[in-house]
Amino acid sequence: MPRLSRVPSPPQGGPQVRQHPSSLHGPRACLRAWLGVLACLCTLGATRAHAANPTCASLPGAIYGTGGSATQPFIGKYAAALAGLATPVTVVYQAPGACVAMAALGNPSANLLKGTATYWNTAGKALTCDLPLAGIAADFGAMGVYATSCPGVTQIPAGVGDFLGVISSWNFIVPNNSTQQSISAEAAYFVFGYGAAGGVDPWTTESALAIRNATSAATVVISIATGIPANKFKGVDAKTNQGSVNNIIAVSNPETALGYCSGEVADANRNVARTLAYQHFGQSTGYWPDSSATAFDKRGVREGEYFLWTSTHLFAFVDSGGVPTNPNIAKFIGYFAGTLPAPPSVNLLDLTIANGNIPQCAMHVWRDGDLAPLYSYQPPTPCGCYFDFKATGSTSCTPCTTNGDCPSASPVCRYGFCEVQ
Repeated sequence: MPRLSRVPSPPQGGPQVRQHPSSLHGPRACLRAWLGVLACLCTLGATRAHAANPTCASLPGAIYGTGGSATQPFIGKYAAALAGLATPVTVVYQAPGACVAMAALGNPSANLLKGTATYWNTAGKALTCDLPLAGIAADFGAMGVYATSCPGVTQIPAGVGDFLGVISSWNFIVPNNSTQQSISAEAAYFVFGYGAAGGVDPWTTESALAIRNATSAATVVISIATGIPANKFKGVDAKTNQGSVNNIIAVSNPETALGYCSGEVADANRNVARTLAYQHFGQSTGYWPDSSATAFDKRGVREGEYFLWTSTHLFAFVDSGGVPTNPNIAKFIGYFAGTLPAPPSVNLLDLTIANGNIPQCAMHVWRDGDLAPLYSYQPPTPCGCYFDFKATGSTSCTPCTTNGDCPSASPVCRYGFCEVQ
């Protein structure tokens, strides 16, 4: 464990031109001519590079979204499946920060999406397209927290629906060559709340702390957990969750490096970064999101030991019955929320597990708000056995094809394994 020391109370050259002596233009005029040619060539090159991007509007069934970078890896996998439908839906996404989604949906005309955006092909490759010069309104928002957890947001904008999705952990991370193993809520408070003045060895170099700004779901969650105001974090804004990983591994002294990001991004970068065990206020020891530092079973989250987890949310414009008004968004949301039967090519359960998230059907605890109190939970259609098998490659559950294959203690065959109901 890091040592907590005494701290203050909380709060030259270019082209050469040969010129005939009788020239009426002189060397400066010739130089200007050469520079003009070079400028034309540069402009032509830029135009060709720019033309490599398709216009987003030309993509089949394009829908436009904005929000957090934590949700982007999952959206990418989901988008690849939607792009492969008989009638394709192309997800176009920008990730400036989770809470930006509320501004985009609350006042669309004042918060248009502009510039370039990411979309995914059927192979899951992230590509770039050009948005209209005048901008375009977002069709949906995506974030890893409830809307009201965002600074200044007291309610979801009128006419916008909130659709609950998969579960993400939020992880404190260090480079793999750091010797640190855990962090407590108290230590995190002083590290990110006070920086160098916090006195928590070895994390006293503010330039080695990777943070996100106040619009990020990652910062919102750590703010709720520790009590640090979301706009008062000490460190360097890494811009995205992947940026947090990139920042800490670039620190020359790995012992001083510390950051935080979503669990799925942390899992995807285990070759360079490691998740610390986290001890929340009132806990006697620290826990990992998984049963160990190297496991992928998410036991710590699913059993309620690891405190830092939330549900992801999709937000979209809906009618009076709560149905998305855009037909392509209705598909996008319907498959995501389970309100529409997904085609065989869209296996949301497998996509969720492959991305390092947890489906609600694999949870044994639940909470009704971001970092709200936990309570025991029994999913209506459990998938814990299937989750274990897909995430880790093995399970102690009985394989089955029908209920008749299952023992009385777990009598229902679901997803190929015997579950309790």
